[in-house]
Amino acid sequence: MIRTPLRPLPRILDARENGENPQFIERENLRLRREQARDTGRKRAEWRLVLLAALFFAGYAMIGARMGQLAASPVVEAEPYQGEQIADARADILDRNGRILATNLVTNSLYAELRYMVDGARAAHELALIFPDLDEERLTARLTDPDRRFVWIRARLSPEQAQAVHDIGEPGLLLGPREMRLYPNGSLAAHVLGGAGYGQQGVTAAEIIGTAGVEHRLDDRLRDPDLADVPVSLSLDLGVQGVVEEVLANGIAMLNARAGSTIIMDANTGEIVAMASLPDFDPNDRPAPPLTGDPADHPLFNHAVQGRYELGSVMKAFTVAQVLDLGLATPDTIVDTSGPLRIAGFTIEDFDDYGPRNSVTDVFVHSSNIGTARLAQMIGADRQRAFLNSFGFLEPLSLELAEARGVMPQFPERWGELSTMTISYGHGLAITPVHLAAGYAALVNGGYRVVPTILRRPDTIRGERLVSAQTSETMRALMRAVVVRGTASMAEVDGYAVGGKTGTADKPNPQGGYYEDRVVATFAGAFPMNDPRYVIIVTMDEPSVFAGAETRRTAGWTVVPVSAEIVRRIAPMMGMRPQDPAAIEAALRLR
Repeated sequence: MIRTPLRPLPRILDARENGENPQFIERENLRLRREQARDTGRKRAEWRLVLLAALFFAGYAMIGARMGQLAASPVVEAEPYQGEQIADARADILDRNGRILATNLVTNSLYAELRYMVDGARAAHELALIFPDLDEERLTARLTDPDRRFVWIRARLSPEQAQAVHDIGEPGLLLGPREMRLYPNGSLAAHVLGGAGYGQQGVTAAEIIGTAGVEHRLDDRLRDPDLADVPVSLSLDLGVQGVVEEVLANGIAMLNARAGSTIIMDANTGEIVAMASLPDFDPNDRPAPPLTGDPADHPLFNHAVQGRYELGSVMKAFTVAQVLDLGLATPDTIVDTSGPLRIAGFTIEDFDDYGPRNSVTDVFVHSSNIGTARLAQMIGADRQRAFLNSFGFLEPLSLELAEARGVMPQFPERWGELSTMTISYGHGLAITPVHLAAGYAALVNGGYRVVPTILRRPDTIRGERLVSAQTSETMRALMRAVVVRGTASMAEVDGYAVGGKTGTADKPNPQGGYYEDRVVATFAGAFPMNDPRYVIIVTMDEPSVFAGAETRRTAGWTVVPVSAEIVRRIAPMMGMRPQDPAAIEAALRLR
């Protein structure tokens, strides 16, 4: 830029010649220079304003365009921050009628960020009032430790507890949202459901994993995120389950029993409609497993699935069914029941004197050990073992419960003649009540094997034939006769034609031999016997009742009345209407 001099020499000289003041020239040039600078600054400011306006226009145009784009696009909710990527989805569990057995509930965890903590001692004191199980002194030390940044306090809180923590007003106490497993029916069906706990945990999420029962066995299915909204339907009927547990609990209390179990099974599909084991627990607050003592004494022990028992005379049904199916005898065949029967230094006796000769029907109805052992001799060891194996009595259960997988029936390695005879009437072979239920289902459903299941089966899966239809029909009549005129007379329920077999087995003594005053009492049966729909198994450990001026422990006096009460209460609930007794007996051709 070329600037004009303030005092150009030519003009100064001209001014002096003309008598003018040269200072006027400098002032004029200063004025012109200022005007030029002002014009230049104004133009520069104008360009800056234009550029700034253009930038503002472009910015607002972009914002407006983005707003229009967002307004025109579908709404997508942003996922909340979860911190650690922990999958906490878990499908609901329902009963056969769609009622909730297990579901997830949104709750909170409780932790402390010490950098926000104002008064750790006060917070610990208030928390100890809300959670009495907390050690206030230890918690105070943790919440006031200058070397700590984070303190984990509780994995889950109830809504009331969360509100109480909030009311403390301590900014360092924080709640993390998460889900917990909820069993709204409390202890109902506790052994079937099992329970769930937390696996991987964060402050804002926690992994829910099954710890026992169906929750553990079906854990992969229940945790599948693609099926989280598809519930798992069990075969249980919640109403029937409630009645069964109530009646069984009353029976155990009345009979001073150590424990007990009940199974209601569909005779055609193997679906378990109810399974109770007492004592039980609340899966919402599942107790810790026992570290010492007999596991069978602990509430976590499932007596229906884990309990292996020598079940006594209920096993006679299979001996009689086999001898009939092989054609070795008929219901009218006479059997030598004179005794006692001695073999290999072992004595077999009957509970009562039934006379020296009885028909197969009377051997079964009156529950003769000697007569049944004679029938087993006719069958032989190899055929007996193969027959019982076909019912699944020599292999673990395939039931969808975690506890069922490791329970192996107990039987002698050397299956000789003595074992054949004792097993025929229920000693020497230890199986679970679920094994027994499946076996009785096959005896009464026409002879077809069923596979026990705790899952809802919309379609009937018919297994292999184990006995003929004729043998099954005969066994139904024999079981009905046991109730009408045999050892299970107290099982009679008007209109429902209950049939079955009692079993009273001496308990093995861990020190050797058997206890003289401790038994396992069982009733195994079905109803209605003219067209069996359901199998019922009731087992009690060490029951006794004082009746008729003496203490009685046999199944006919203990578990049979309990079984009758269960049938009386659940049959109407299951849509079964009372039938005409004459028509029932005619259909069974009862002798």
